[in-house]
Amino acid sequence: MVSLYYPCMFMLAMLLALGYLAIRHKHFDIHVTLVFVLVPIANLGYALVASSQTLEAALMGTKVAYIGGCYLLLLLMLAVYALCFIEVGRGVRLVLMCLSTAAFFCVLTIGTSPLYYADVTVAQFEGTTVLNKTYGPAHTAFIVLEIAYFVSSLGAVIYSYLHKNQVSRKNLYLLFLTEVVAMICFFGGRMLAPHVELLPIAYDFALAVYLIISYRLTLYDVTDTGMDSLLQTDETGFASFDYKFNYLGSNETAKNVFPELRQITVDHPLASNEYMAITALPWLKEFAADESQNEFLYERNDKSYKIIVHTLYSGKRKRGYQLFITDDTRDQRYIKLLNTFNSSLQDEVEKKTAHIVSMHDNLIMSMATMVESRDNSTGGHIRRTSEGVRLLIEQMKASGEYELSNEFCRNIIKAAPMHDLGKIAVDDAVLRKPGRFTPQEFEKMKCHAAEGARIVHQILLETDDEEFKRIAENVAHYHHERWDGSGYPEGLAGESIPLEARIMAIADVYDALVSKRVYKEAMSFQKADAIITEGMGTQFDKGLEAAYVAARPHLEDYYRSLA
Repeated sequence: MVSLYYPCMFMLAMLLALGYLAIRHKHFDIHVTLVFVLVPIANLGYALVASSQTLEAALMGTKVAYIGGCYLLLLLMLAVYALCFIEVGRGVRLVLMCLSTAAFFCVLTIGTSPLYYADVTVAQFEGTTVLNKTYGPAHTAFIVLEIAYFVSSLGAVIYSYLHKNQVSRKNLYLLFLTEVVAMICFFGGRMLAPHVELLPIAYDFALAVYLIISYRLTLYDVTDTGMDSLLQTDETGFASFDYKFNYLGSNETAKNVFPELRQITVDHPLASNEYMAITALPWLKEFAADESQNEFLYERNDKSYKIIVHTLYSGKRKRGYQLFITDDTRDQRYIKLLNTFNSSLQDEVEKKTAHIVSMHDNLIMSMATMVESRDNSTGGHIRRTSEGVRLLIEQMKASGEYELSNEFCRNIIKAAPMHDLGKIAVDDAVLRKPGRFTPQEFEKMKCHAAEGARIVHQILLETDDEEFKRIAENVAHYHHERWDGSGYPEGLAGESIPLEARIMAIADVYDALVSKRVYKEAMSFQKADAIITEGMGTQFDKGLEAAYVAARPHLEDYYRSLA
């Protein structure tokens, strides 16, 4: 049985590491990730020692095992601090890493110096090789260092339990259990099983616990994406709850509106607070019964708040409920005054509407700019292509060949900045590459068109302007389609490509040609014109050629003004 123990512990560690890889998110703490890397290596070392036939092989396996022994407890300690929202300074981390590295260098002297093991021989126990060791002074120092890591980790868990009610209690219980098991295996293993190393069990147990915690972290990560960052402003508050109406977390704006949230411990029922039980809990229950009932008005301290309930998602999975809270005081005052003084307030209503439209347009432009800021090769692209679309539309209307409504013209110009929103889903390694893409990288980049349509659809899901929603989705989805059907993502051809996407394609390519990129200089207007003209009927709609030719002088004047 002992001969199977070490290989089984190694295989279990590999399986747990693969499980973590399957759920890992780029925002997971790096120390947790490193733990999942080092435990299989450490357990492999123990397996190598057990199966070794010579002293030299056993010593090599021991050194492999100590890769984990010297660094794992440090990484586990740092992971505990991160999960407890306790910051460890960079200098402190560096010093601790140096101490662990010094310990590992001492380990490397095993077999050649009495510094770590004063004497070591091999023996057999139930079909496995074990080392009989006499410890040196460096080993004593190593034990002191490991004890310090244990105590510090345990102290962080206990401190967070007593003083940090915004840290999940379930996670704290799991962390505390991990520390207890690790201490028993590390310090008690030699007494409980002197010929069998229990640390592989402790390591695998730690991986299992951290796998559970990592899975649960997706519930508590309220600033996971750039979209969440927008919600962290003072304008919007949000609070999250699971399907059992347990409190998961909230931002500061929500806590300012509902100070009672500060009194609720994470993972505890919302009903544990009397005030929240009679205010927020009924909203959640009403939404749970009928998802169309998701908007409520809440008044407090002479202010009115609009409460919108949505489903809480983790990726594509539904995990609970989320309250979105916005200050609606001014709107509500307008409504009350409008009921009594409708005629006198008409101008104010129009100003308010214009302000909302302006905010909506600014939000769209801000989101597009946020996405563009990730791409180090397209600075100013969205503003230039929007102007290019406007100039083309003007010439199309002037020609009289197209029956374009004023609403269509406004919508496509307003939608143009959203055409590359899908790039937010493209990995930085591809998006920010300072050069041309490999075929594999280009395939990843091509996904931005369909992803952009999905994002635009989600952003505009609640808008009442169905025409604008349709045009914005088409611009994002199909602006890389080609007239001859060789484009992407759908391979549409001819007039099956929406007109708004055909217009966007010309403005997009023209800007790419005449603008400087990290991998090329700006092309001359004459050469760019030759490429665009040559592409009419293959890449671009031949019917738009006249409008492009008429718009060309205005395009050149515009781009000269940017120089």
